[in-house]
Amino acid sequence: MRQITDTILMVRPVAFRMNEQTAINNYYQKVLDNLLPETVNARAQQEFDAFVEKLRSVGVNVIVVESTPDPDTPDSIFPNNWISFHENGDVALYPMFAENRRMERREDILDLLEDKGFVIENIVDYTSAEEDGIFLEGTGSLVLDRQNHKAYCALSPRADEELVIEYCEDFEMTPIIFEAFQTVNGGRKPIYHTNVMMCVGDTFAVLCADCIDDKKERKMVLDSLKEDGKEIILLTEEQLNHFAGNMLQVNGGDNKSYLVMSESAHKVLTKEQVAKIEKHVAILSANLDTIEACGGGSARCMMAEVFLLKKQ
Repeated sequence: MRQITDTILMVRPVAFRMNEQTAINNYYQKVLDNLLPETVNARAQQEFDAFVEKLRSVGVNVIVVESTPDPDTPDSIFPNNWISFHENGDVALYPMFAENRRMERREDILDLLEDKGFVIENIVDYTSAEEDGIFLEGTGSLVLDRQNHKAYCALSPRADEELVIEYCEDFEMTPIIFEAFQTVNGGRKPIYHTNVMMCVGDTFAVLCADCIDDKKERKMVLDSLKEDGKEIILLTEEQLNHFAGNMLQVNGGDNKSYLVMSESAHKVLTKEQVAKIEKHVAILSANLDTIEACGGGSARCMMAEVFLLKKQ
């Protein structure tokens, strides 16, 4: 099983704004005062286009799909929460916490991938869990170590434990389940997505262990990464506020690998952290300030990795 792919799906926004339905438990979202919705969307589009250009310039195969103005899906720029693609031809569809995010799921995206020669064998659909108020938001909730068949998951209103276990049975993975928190107004609140506080690369992992308040759970996560030979690069909670945990390793051209993140994440890394990362992989960063502020998500959330095989 490959841990890294050179092909990613991205959705270009048409009506991007702060989603009031996700702000309930995403404490990273902010209202940008004095900006008209059109201005916010135009800035998000500029950031998106420049980001895609950067990825393509190093040989990453980016499949861009335009979002649709109707239905209204302000968060469609984050496709990794509703879909994941797997090497065996499986496509998983996930139940989403915010009602207006459920409309992001689009069958035409699967048709497009098939038109491009990708093989889809089977759709594993978890979306009926929404009817019971149970959610699991894709590779936002699940940080997958595909090589070692592990799924890391921080439980939250958007990640249900029983559904994580069901997913792991279906995809033959070992669940590594824990709770992760951030400080909000002096109190500890669950982090809404696991991929905000950790990233697993092929030979390394980036993690904010301080978010895992329970010592036993923290040790379990660290031990699991160590036993797979990953070098662990630790982040502070303050760095998470700049989306330093929201990273993804991708392959570019010439077999060169990149750790993709936002400029704000890159800027808050210490020299030591950068040096540790660069022993494994080159860093690629892009300005995503508007997307981060309004969307409460960053570079990782914008990329749905495509591991599907192509027709021979």
